[in-house]
Amino acid sequence: MTAGASPRQRSRALRVILALAAGVMFAGFFALGTWQIYRLQWKLDLIERVGQRVHGAPAAAPQATQWPHLNAEDDDYRPLRLRGVYLNASSTQVLASLDRGVGYWVMTPLCTADGIVLVNRGFIPAGSGGWSPQAAPAAAASDACSAARVAGTAETEVVGLLRLSEVTGRLRANEPERNYWYTRDVQAIAKARGLPPVAPYFVDADAPSALASGPVADAQPVGGLTTVSFVNNHLVYAVTWYALALMVAGATAWVVRDARKGRPH
Repeated sequence: MTAGASPRQRSRALRVILALAAGVMFAGFFALGTWQIYRLQWKLDLIERVGQRVHGAPAAAPQATQWPHLNAEDDDYRPLRLRGVYLNASSTQVLASLDRGVGYWVMTPLCTADGIVLVNRGFIPAGSGGWSPQAAPAAAASDACSAARVAGTAETEVVGLLRLSEVTGRLRANEPERNYWYTRDVQAIAKARGLPPVAPYFVDADAPSALASGPVADAQPVGGLTTVSFVNNHLVYAVTWYALALMVAGATAWVVRDARKGRPH
């Protein structure tokens, strides 16, 4: 705009710029709200599929060749049945806070025909006499499966739900060097225990499988406590974005009406 432009021209150019900005903001907020509606429908479909999946018949555990293709949408909470030999000496306790109190998930490697799978044998309360989280990690267990089979250790059948490995928390990161575990990160646990490559998932054992696995010191792990839940805030987000779009539209309409009322005849 030139220096000699009249106030009317400057005012008109400013209104055009504000109108364009309002249009872009309205379109952006409306698009984000619509995207959240699509996400809401996707999440509801996922919840329905998982709800049906959880109550299905247990299937055989995925073979090692299938491990790279596992994903949360198709495989999380899938019932499995597997057999193998527990490596009790390489068990790990992961902090858990449930309605029944504070305690630990007992994560024990299971040597199967397709490799090692970590099994969450269940919950034990804190101070029950189980392993202490300060205990030193077990020695390298790369040959433990072969040794267990040579020793004739009895196989155990486990029925439970497939759960993909948890990521390390941002607020409370795992501390392998101190043997403090806050998330069930199977790769990190396997590395700390000196295990060979393990499955990218663990299995939440059901109540009968946990009972059959035997006690941990003087505590019997309680299985079958998996809570199937999904964070679903998409409707709240959609309403928020649509509300912002309406606020922009309303503010723009008010400014335009006010400008027209103040325009000289």
